[in-house]
Formats: sequence, C-alpha cells, structure tokens
Amino acid sequence: MIDLSEQIKNIQNKLQLLLKQQAVLQKENQRLKNDLQEAVFDNMKKTEALHTIQQQVDVLKMGSSTLLSDAEKNTLNKRIDGYLKEIDQCLALLNT
Repeated sequence: MIDLSEQIKNIQNKLQLLLKQQAVLQKENQRLKNDLQEAVFDNMKKTEALHTIQQQVDVLKMGSSTLLSDAEKNTLNKRIDGYLKEIDQCLALLNT
C-alpha cells in the first residue's frame, strides 16, 4: 500500500511539473505571437513607405523626362500601366 501511495505522489509531482512547464510555454508562445504581430506591422509600414518613396521617384522622373533614357521611359510607362490596371481592378471590385 505504501508503494502505491508513493507512486501516486510521484505522479502528482510530475503532473504539477508538467503543468508549470505548460504555463511557461503558453506565456512564451503568447510573447512570440505578439512579437510576430509587431514585426508584421512594422514590415507593412516599411513596405508602404517604400511604395510611397517609389511613387515619389517615379513622379520626379516624369518631371524630368527629358533626362530619361528610352529604357527608363519604357520601364516608367510599364509601371504606370500597372498602376492603371490596379486602379481598374479596384473600380471593378467596387462596382460588383
């Protein structure tokens, strides 16, 4: 009977240890999720900033189009066409 009682105590101790480890892992998991969410948000902000800067560069290039080579003009025209296609798609989605 004593052995059975000791085994039950050992199992209870191990169970308590596992519960403590689970709590620690849950806290770490939550912290990592928060860190990931912050990183994703920062990445989105930086992507938007990059996109804005790229648009500003395009506007500056258009303003000084006499300084652009033919290849640069073609690239700029393709980018503008891409923007127009995106706008058309957005308008089409809004109309549905």
